[in-house]
Amino acid sequence: MAKKKTGGAITIATWNVNSVRRMADALRHFTGQQAPDVIAMQETKVMDELFPRELFNELGYTHQAVAGQKMHHGVAIVSRVPFERSEALSWCGKQDKRHVSVTLPGNVELHNFYVPSGGDIPDPKLNEKFDHKLRFLDEMIAWSKRRRKMGVRAVLVGDLNIAPHENDVWSHKQLLKVVSHTPVETEAMARLYEAGAWVDAVRHIIPADKKLYSWWSYRSPDWDAADKGRRLDHVWVTPDLKTGVTHAAVERTMRGHSPASDHVPVMVKLETGA
Repeated sequence: MAKKKTGGAITIATWNVNSVRRMADALRHFTGQQAPDVIAMQETKVMDELFPRELFNELGYTHQAVAGQKMHHGVAIVSRVPFERSEALSWCGKQDKRHVSVTLPGNVELHNFYVPSGGDIPDPKLNEKFDHKLRFLDEMIAWSKRRRKMGVRAVLVGDLNIAPHENDVWSHKQLLKVVSHTPVETEAMARLYEAGAWVDAVRHIIPADKKLYSWWSYRSPDWDAADKGRRLDHVWVTPDLKTGVTHAAVERTMRGHSPASDHVPVMVKLETGA
């Protein structure tokens, strides 16, 4: 079982698990080693009624908000601390399960997103998946503007499927035409970042001049040696929470666990004032 929470800070982990049921052993290992208070997961790939609630109850995460679908997408938030007002929003007129939110102690909204990957061709006219991604980001921008005007204290986490900066990819030059690091995507992310006046909590702690990745392709025969990664997984906070961010880490070793997702957990410790 996860270690008992102490102190006022909350540790939040975001992780694209690429099938939550397949990753049961990895989740046991991760929670045993790191014991985050809250885990926001993407690509759970399971309908709500088949979500492994008993597994998380066993691990101490008895508070659960789930928005799933069969074989595809799906998001969930599990927590050792109580939360309120769970909500799942739809985007781009689709019923894909790509968002779920809860309100944490201290009246802090936690929004968990799984942004569409966008396929392989970075042209919205030739690739509907890429068009979907850009439209999804446009809706997130409008949503962020509304939340900012309301003065909401919030944390945005998830697999945003964009590596925005040069040090978020193994080769800026070679990936400029590869989906996740193209200028049209990184510029859209910059607009999203500005729309909500978001603060990149991970880069607030880990300097921007340091290479940092959270994803390594399954296609690489030796992902660790090749180290051709991208930082696709993010934790952002509203400005009023910036000074509460005291720690951030990317749990790279989980990429070598068996079973493994191609993503690893990203963690932030946050003092909410609760």
